[in-house]
Formats: sequence, structure tokens, C-alpha cells
Amino acid sequence: MTAATHDAHHEHHDHGPAKGFMRWVTTTNHKDIGTLYLVTALIMFFVGGAMALIIRLELFEPGMQWVDPLFFNQMTTLHALIMVFGAVMPAFVGLANWMIPMMIGAPDMALPRMNNWSFWILPFAFALLASTLFMEGGAPAAGWTLYPPLVLQGGNHLPFAIFSVHLLGMSSIMGAINIIVTVFNMRAPGMTLMKLPMFVWTWVITAFLLIAVMPVFAGAVTMLLTDKYFGTSFFNAAGGGDPVLYQHLFWFFGHPEVYIMILPSFGVISQIIPTFARKPLFGYSSMVYATASIGLLSFIVWAHHQYTVGMPLAGELYFTYATMLIAVPTGVKVFNWISTMWKGAMTFETPMLFAIAFVVLFTMGGFTGLMMSISPADLQYHDTYFIVAHFHYVLVPGAVFALFAGTYYWLPKWTGHKYDERLGQLHFWLSTISVNVLFFPQHFVGLAGMPRRIPDYAVQFAEFNAMSSAGAFVFGFSQLIFVYVVIKAIKGGEKASSEVWEGAENHGLEWHLPSPPPYHTWTEAPAPELILDKH
Repeated sequence: MTAATHDAHHEHHDHGPAKGFMRWVTTTNHKDIGTLYLVTALIMFFVGGAMALIIRLELFEPGMQWVDPLFFNQMTTLHALIMVFGAVMPAFVGLANWMIPMMIGAPDMALPRMNNWSFWILPFAFALLASTLFMEGGAPAAGWTLYPPLVLQGGNHLPFAIFSVHLLGMSSIMGAINIIVTVFNMRAPGMTLMKLPMFVWTWVITAFLLIAVMPVFAGAVTMLLTDKYFGTSFFNAAGGGDPVLYQHLFWFFGHPEVYIMILPSFGVISQIIPTFARKPLFGYSSMVYATASIGLLSFIVWAHHQYTVGMPLAGELYFTYATMLIAVPTGVKVFNWISTMWKGAMTFETPMLFAIAFVVLFTMGGFTGLMMSISPADLQYHDTYFIVAHFHYVLVPGAVFALFAGTYYWLPKWTGHKYDERLGQLHFWLSTISVNVLFFPQHFVGLAGMPRRIPDYAVQFAEFNAMSSAGAFVFGFSQLIFVYVVIKAIKGGEKASSEVWEGAENHGLEWHLPSPPPYHTWTEAPAPELILDKH
């Protein structure tokens, strides 16, 4: 090869991003697509959050003040659908896009054009879902579970909502295939499966869960569509069908879906705690096996969401015991995180603060989940605010705090600038205090019998609801600090070193790249000595 040819070849592979808007439309670069996912998730987080504030505004005091009951129910339904499919899941896909190639020493994702498609399906899916708000009869109002027969009694929104779900599912499955192919085929030489960073492991298992369960949900909602428009009776008792069948299909998808949102959180926390404890992760192998166990167990516990449908005693016993089993691998994880911190030289920067809050508050959410696994107790809690408190403790100080922790942890690597630590800590303390003021009182109103998805309530619940709503507004507006910190770091600030955090080079390949990393990373495989045995 002549020098000129070599230079031309070199130049071809070192080109930077295209200029202008079309860069973002046509990009196949994993970091660009990761950024698109993260920005979209942040916007949807605020859209879903605004809906939550409408709900909490109405519930601030008893009686009907601000919205009518139908609109209230539309808000509860859309808030959940947007937060699950529009905010939390795309945010974790964004982190995966940014970090997995950098962590495993790959130049990019294995299927970059499909990666582009996976993202660009999302805005159309969200537009379809949002369009239902402007239709006669309004948006879906039967809850995010879309249970029949209630969901079939709405207006014209159903086909739009279902097509939106199909598109979101296609996007998720394509993203999952891409992650699996990337990790199995593009790891740097010497990086065996048991040397993968925990964040990558948790995403591989999540990707398999996605591929297994999304088609089940797609099938169930398609059956809703045919019941509504093509005269079938899958879920219509008058035609020989059974609405409980839908619940079984939905929760066969819905319970693993909870783990689809929480397993990558475990991965993020397992990256952060060792860095700030300045120790390798305690029990790496047991963490991998615990994650896989949680993934497998998530397929066999679905009916603990439906004890009240009247299942046989043997069924109730089976689902009670199977659900309790999940506490074992989850306990292994919590034990390992605490053991990693034990006698570590810990410092408490913002990512570590969010990680510690995650461990404490997620464990609280897990304990209330154990309470609900017991079928006779669950019959009392079912469809009360106790359930709302439980799953919000798992998903807000659980998944959302892990997203904050991951963003603060990797933001200096992405932007090349350190973020404002003082504002980061202010964001942490405001969020942590307000999220507990928001959700903790809901345990008590739930145990006292306040039903969920109801816009009005008895006066004895007024004090706790007022407290909860005040917490919601403080939590919601605190997130503007997060946006400001991120924008400030993107625009400039103190330069970050490649290592960013003291000793971080001992915790992953990504810390050996410059901050920010070049547009094309790992054009050559990393040296084998950089690949760690333990993370």
C-alpha cells in the first residue's frame, strides 16, 4: 500500500460527524444514537412528569377541583405508558449505546443502521400515542395495563395506542438484538464473558428478556384490536372468551418488564460503587448468576399481580413461594454492594450519593414487594395506594436514581468537562428528601384503604395526600437543576482527565479513552493487559 493510499484510507476512517441537522437523522455512530435516546428520554421524563403533577394537583385535597374524572384517568394511563416506554427504557438504551462499545473495546454497535432505525421509530410511536389526546373520547383511560373490557369501551384511541405499542416493541426488539450481537461478536480479544463489566452483563440479560416478552404483549394487544374491530371474542365472556386471559398474557410480559427497567440499574450501581469505594466489586461471579436468576424467575411469577381474580389455593401458594424466591438473588446483590463498600476508601460525590440512595430506597421497595407476594395480604393491598407506593419506590428512587447516578458518573467522560458538583449534590438532596415526602405517605393511605386511579377520596386521607402532592411538586421542579447541570457541563467547565475519577482506570476500559472520547473509539483493539479480571 502506498503512503498516499494509506493516508486516504486513514482519512476515510477518521472522519468526524456530519454537519447540521442531518447528522442526527442519518447517524450510525453509537455515541450519537446514545445521545438521541438520552435527550428523548429526558424530554419524555418531563412530559410524563407534568402528567404526574396534574394527577397530584387534583389529589391535593378531596373533591374535584382541576380536571374531570375522564381526563384524570387519561393522565394516569399516559403518565405510566410514557414513563415506562418513553423515559426509563429509552434512557437505559441510551446508556447502553454510549457505554457498551466503549466498555468491551468495540469500535461501534454491530448493526449500526438498525441502531439508527431503532431510535427513529420512537418519535413516530410517541406522536401516535400523543395524538389520542386530541381525539373524540380522548386518550386511553383504562390504566397502562389496558385491561379489557374497560379499554374496549373507550373512543377511537385504541388502534392508535396499540399501533404505538407495536412500534415501541419493534424498537425495543431491534435494540435488544443489536446489544446481544455486539456483546457476543465484538468483544476485544481476551475479554471473556466472565470479564464483562456488570453493566454489560445486566444489559445482555435484559436484551434476552425483551426478545422473549415483547411479542407476548404485541400478541395480547392485537387480540384486543380484533375483539374491538373484527368480531373475535378472545376476552369477551359473552362470546366464550375470558378477560382474565388478557391479564395472564399482559403480566407474562409485565412482570419481566419490571426487571427490564431494573436490571440495567443494577449494572449502573455495580459500576459506580466499586469506583467510589476504591475496591473491586465484591462477589462478581455471584452478581452475574444473581442477575441471570432474577431474569429467569421473572418468567414464573406473573400471576402474583392477579390474586384477586380468584385462582385455586395451589396457584396462590405456588405464586407466593415463587415470588419470594426472587428475594434471594436480590439479597445477594444488596449484600455484595454493601460488602464492596465495607472498609473501602469511600468518597461521596454525586454519583455515589445516588447509588447509596438507590441501595437503601430500592431495598425498601423490594420489602413491600415481599409483603405483596403473600396472597392473603395482597388481597387487602390490591389496587390501593400501597401498590402505588411500592412500585414507585422501585422505579423512581430505583431506576430513575440509577439513571441520575449513571449520568453524573459518565457525564465528564461524554462531555470532557466536569459537572458542577455543588449543584449535583443540591439536586441529590432535594430529590431524595422530596421523593420520600412524595411516596412514603402513600403506604399509609393505601393500608387505610384508599384506592388508586380515583380522582376523589374520603376526607380522612386529606393530610397524607396534601403531603404527597407537596413532595411531588418539589421533586418535579428539582429536576430542572439536573437539566441545568447537564447543559452547563456540555457547554464548558473544568476539563476532565481520561480517568475522571481517582483510580477509575482500575474499573473499566472506558476510563482509558480520552474525555470526550474520539468520534470513532477503539479503532484498534485495546491492549489485553487493560482488560480486568474483576470490576
